[in-house]
Amino acid sequence: MSLPSPKTSGTSSAKPRIAVLLGDPSGIGPEMAVKLLARQRNLDAARVLLIADPVVLASGERIAGEKLNPLRVDSLDAVRFDDGRPTLLAMDWMEGREPVLGESNERSGLASFEALELATLAVRREQAEGILFAPLNKHSLRLGGLVHEDELRYMQERFAVEGFVCEFNLTGSLWTSRVTSHIPLKDVASHITMQGVSDAVKIIASALRRAGVAHPRIAVTGLNPHAGDGGSIGMEEIEIIAPAIEQLRAEGLDARGPFSPDTVFIGARRGDVDAVVSMYHDQGQIAMKLMGFEQGVTLHGGLPVPVATSASGSAFDIAGKGIAKIEGLQQAFDLCVRMASGAPVREQAQAVAA
Repeated sequence: MSLPSPKTSGTSSAKPRIAVLLGDPSGIGPEMAVKLLARQRNLDAARVLLIADPVVLASGERIAGEKLNPLRVDSLDAVRFDDGRPTLLAMDWMEGREPVLGESNERSGLASFEALELATLAVRREQAEGILFAPLNKHSLRLGGLVHEDELRYMQERFAVEGFVCEFNLTGSLWTSRVTSHIPLKDVASHITMQGVSDAVKIIASALRRAGVAHPRIAVTGLNPHAGDGGSIGMEEIEIIAPAIEQLRAEGLDARGPFSPDTVFIGARRGDVDAVVSMYHDQGQIAMKLMGFEQGVTLHGGLPVPVATSASGSAFDIAGKGIAKIEGLQQAFDLCVRMASGAPVREQAQAVAA
């Protein structure tokens, strides 16, 4: 696909340009993003391209009790930046209607999906070096037009990325990746392959080496209770996971396991390893969120630019109440800015832990 040349203007500052999205209009995302951008230090750290429907932004401002002062533009071709204030790329996805709070719906899904599409286009036009989004809702995204497994696979296609991509989840200095992600639990076992285990270990090992960890220590979980208990509760550990680990070790990686999923995070929290590779979403996510839900960060690994969000979801049950906390989104913003600036990833992990 041939893309138009970017037409941007602004200062010559080296501050990175970050596309910021409000997330699902019906959830806590808009109020979280408003609270984030109301902190002047964030606007001083980056040039923010806020891609949003003004109706949704106004809703977020009202709930958050904050008022932003964006520079408004109506197209990517018109994007420019003023120091210390966000640029609002204003789109009329809601057609003037207030978002319905607290539920998945097609209009909110369309608005969040279209914002994601514009953010990826801004990156492809070299108008942004990173993307931060407030919590999305996958069901709403699908109602709004998403046909991919999740937003990561959508962005993988948009950026023409070949090979393995996955979500990294960070809590403090501990990282996780996973072999499968947003698929039904009944389908997980059939998607566990030696190649999948190898890819999940290698992608996080590479990221950790870039972080300055010369020899990453990576724990790999089993699929079944008690890691199969010697084959009495399943054979995936014996037939797939252990052989993959052996191959990885032969290639020089410090991969360990397979460990029982219900105990692996005890040692990980203690600092025995730098990362845990799980077999499916909830194996890692439940433990990581228990260890630091409000400060947790999700980073999309394998894309050409940093794409980050908070570990929390759209939280329809508290949407509109003004009580959503933004520590995780703040950590995700800081991480995204550091990565887009070319700062060492180790500094990012330390920032998340602070």
